[in-house]
Amino acid sequence: MTQCFHCGLPANGKITAKIDNQPQPFCCEACRLVALTISEGGLSSYYRFRDQLAEKPRALNNDFLGYDLPEVQLDFVHRDADNLVVARLSIQGISCAACAWLIEKHLGEQRGVSQVRVNATTRRCTLRWNPETAPLSTLLNEIQRIGYQPLPDRIESNQLQRKAERHQAFMRLGVAGIGMMQVGMVAVALYSGDHYGIEQNWQSFLRWVSLVIATPVVFFSAAPFFLSAARALRARHLNMDVPVSLAIGLAYAASAFATLTGTGDVYFDSVSMFTFFLLLGRFLEMRARHSSAFASENLRQLLPLTVTRMDDAGSKVSVPLSALQPGDQVWVNAGDMIPADGVLTSDQASVDESILTGESLPQIKKRGDSLCAGTLNRESALQLHVVQTGANTQLAAIEQLVEQAALQKPRQIAFADLIAGRFVAAVLVLSVIVAFVWWHIEPERALWVVLSVLVVTCPCALSLATPAALTAGLNRARRLGVLISGPQVMESLARLSHVVFDKTGTLTEGLLRLLGTAPPGSGAQTSEAESLSIIAALEQYAQHPIADVFREFDRGLVASDVSVSEGEGVCGCVNGTRYRFGRPEFAAPGVAYPDEDAQILWQLLAAETEAGGASQTVPLRWIKLGDCLRESAIDAVNQLVSLNRDVTLLSGDRNSVVADVATAAGIADWAGEARPADKLQWLNQQQAQGARVLMVGDGINDVPVLSAADISMAMGSATRLAQSKADSILLNGNLTAIPAIIVLSARVQKIIRQNLTWALVYNLVALPAAATGILPPWLAAIGMSASSLVVVLNAMRT
Repeated sequence: MTQCFHCGLPANGKITAKIDNQPQPFCCEACRLVALTISEGGLSSYYRFRDQLAEKPRALNNDFLGYDLPEVQLDFVHRDADNLVVARLSIQGISCAACAWLIEKHLGEQRGVSQVRVNATTRRCTLRWNPETAPLSTLLNEIQRIGYQPLPDRIESNQLQRKAERHQAFMRLGVAGIGMMQVGMVAVALYSGDHYGIEQNWQSFLRWVSLVIATPVVFFSAAPFFLSAARALRARHLNMDVPVSLAIGLAYAASAFATLTGTGDVYFDSVSMFTFFLLLGRFLEMRARHSSAFASENLRQLLPLTVTRMDDAGSKVSVPLSALQPGDQVWVNAGDMIPADGVLTSDQASVDESILTGESLPQIKKRGDSLCAGTLNRESALQLHVVQTGANTQLAAIEQLVEQAALQKPRQIAFADLIAGRFVAAVLVLSVIVAFVWWHIEPERALWVVLSVLVVTCPCALSLATPAALTAGLNRARRLGVLISGPQVMESLARLSHVVFDKTGTLTEGLLRLLGTAPPGSGAQTSEAESLSIIAALEQYAQHPIADVFREFDRGLVASDVSVSEGEGVCGCVNGTRYRFGRPEFAAPGVAYPDEDAQILWQLLAAETEAGGASQTVPLRWIKLGDCLRESAIDAVNQLVSLNRDVTLLSGDRNSVVADVATAAGIADWAGEARPADKLQWLNQQQAQGARVLMVGDGINDVPVLSAADISMAMGSATRLAQSKADSILLNGNLTAIPAIIVLSARVQKIIRQNLTWALVYNLVALPAAATGILPPWLAAIGMSASSLVVVLNAMRT
C-alpha cells in the first residue's frame, strides 16, 4: 500500500504534489499543503534528515487571533530588555530533532522574528520577535502551516507531560520485571530438565509459555529501544539503542525460531532480564532528571493564585494574581508567598529567599527594602507596594534564563555524542568479526556471544557521563546562589585566569549607609539618637537616596514648615526649633570638614538661632555616610588569589576612591576613571595575551564588557539589561560564591573525566570477556546497567 509522503498513513491516489521535482503521494490535502509549504520554503532537507514520520496535521484554521489580546498573553508572553516580545510555546507534533530544525528555520525567516529556539525533548519553543512587524497569531499560523500545533506553554501541560512520561516508563519497567520473574521461573525448569532429563512435550510446553510471557516484554517494554534505533538508522546515524535493539531482537527471534522448530536453545530469560535492567537504568536516570525541578519546572507555580489587595482606606479584597498592577498595595499573611516584586511598607519582615539566593536563613527586611516574588513571608503579616508583576519580576527573569540554558547543548555533550556514535559503529564491526570467528569455533554459541558483545558495549554510560555531571553541577551552583544561564559556562569557569570586578554595587553595596556620627568639636551638640530622630522627621518630606538612609530612625517626631533644596539639603521646624540638614555649605556655611576622605559623604545637622537680632546656624552633629564594602569582598578576593587567579578592580569612579576600595579589599591591580570603552579596551588587551576573563558587574555601563568577557556575572541587584547580557547571576550578593563556583566547575570537570574514564575502562575490560564467551548476555545486561548507575551516582557527588 502506498504511504503518505508526509505522515506515512495510507495515501489517497488522487492527491499528489512534486517535492524536489519528484511526484509524491499524500493521504489528504492538509499533508499536501504542509509538504508544499516546507518544500517551497527551501526546507525540504527536513524530509531527508527526519528520523520519524510526522503526525498528520490538523486542518489549517485562523483560530489564533485571540492570542493577540494582551489579557490572553499575560501567562506566556513578556517583553525583554531589548523591548522585543518573547513567547513561550508548547508545540505538539514534534517527533525528532529534524522537527525542531524545521520550526526554527521556517519561523526564523518570517519578518520581525529575532530568535527561535526549540527543544525537541521537551517540545518547548521560545519565540522572540517584534510585535509591530507581525502579531503573534501570524507566527502561530506559520507554525501550523508546516504541520505542528502551537499552544501556550503553561504549567499544567508540562506537569501532565512529565506525569505521562513517568507513568509510561513505570508501566514498561513493570511489565519487564514481571516478565523477567515469570520467565526466570520457567527457565529454572528448562535448565533442570536439560540436566536431569525432561520429556519432549513438557519441554515444548515450557518453551511456548516462555515465548508468550517474553513477547510483551519485547514488543511493549523494549519498544523505545527499537523505535529509537529505527529513527537513528533512517537518519543514517548510530546511537546506543542500535546494538541494544539488535541484541534483543536477535535473541528473541532465535529463541522463537527454536521454539517453533523444536531445535536449539531458548534464551527468553536473558531477553527479559537485560530488557529489565536496561529499563531500570533509564528509569532511575529519568527520575534524577525530573528531580532537578528548578531546571525543568515553571517557577511561577510558586506564586499564589489569589492575593489580598488593599485600597486607600485600608480595606482588603481578594483578587486574582493576574489582576495585580504596579502601584497596588498588597497584604501578605505569615506563611504566604510574596506575589510580586515590590517595596516593603511595613516596619519589618522576616523573609525566606532561599529559592532565589540559596541562603537558607530568613533575611530581616526593613521598611523600604525590596522584596521579590516567590519568596516566603515567615513570621508576621506584611504590606507590600507592588513594583513589578508577572513576566517582569526577578523570578520570571530567572525562569527565562533556565529555559535558555535548557535550549543549549554544551560542547562536551556534543563531543561525547560524537564519540558514542563512532563507538557504536566500531562495536557493530567488531560484532561481525566475533560472529565470524565463533561460527568457525563453536557455531551454536556464536549468536549468544555476539549478543553479549552488543549488550556489554552499549555506550549508555559514555553518553550519560557528561550531562549527568553538568546537571548536578548546575543544581549545586544554584544552591550556592549562582544562576548559570548555560551548561557551557560550567565548562569554562575552571579555565579562568582573571576575575575583574566593578566597584559600585559589586565590590561595594551600591547604597548609601550610615557609617557613624561625630560631634562638631565645639559649641552646642545633641546626642546621636536625638540627632537621627530629628533628621528622620525632616527627611520624611524628601525623596532621594540620603533620605532613605534615615527612614528606620523615625521616632514619631513631626516636622513642619519643611522646605527641600535639591542637591543641598532640607530645613524645617521640629519641637519649635528650626533645623537645617544637608551639605555643610548649606547647613552651616564656613564649617570645616572633619577630614577629606574621598569615600565619605559628610552631612551636617545644624540649628538656627537668634543672637543679637541676627540669625545664625549652630552645628549640632556630623553625619558620616558612605558606600560600604561588601562583607564577603575581602574573603572572596583572598580565596581567588589562593586559587591563582589574577584579581582586578575596574571602575569609573575617581582614582582616589578606587584606590581606597582596592586597598580595603586586598586588590593590588586596579584602574579608576575607566569609561565603558576603556574597560572594553582593557579586556581586549588581556584576551589578546591569552587571558580568560570573568567580568563581574551590575550597571548598564558594564553591559559592553559583560558581553565581551569570556564569562560574565551580573549581581542579583543589577539592571535587567546587565542580567540579560551576563552568563550567570549572583543572586545573593555573596562574593565568596565566585571562588566557590570556580572550584565547583573544576570538580565537575574532574567528575566528567572520571565518568568518561570509567565508561571507557569498563568497556575495554568487559568487551574481551564477552567476546571470549565468558560473559553471558544476561550478565552483560546487568554490567551495562550497573556501569550507567555508577556514572549517575558519581555525578550526584558534585
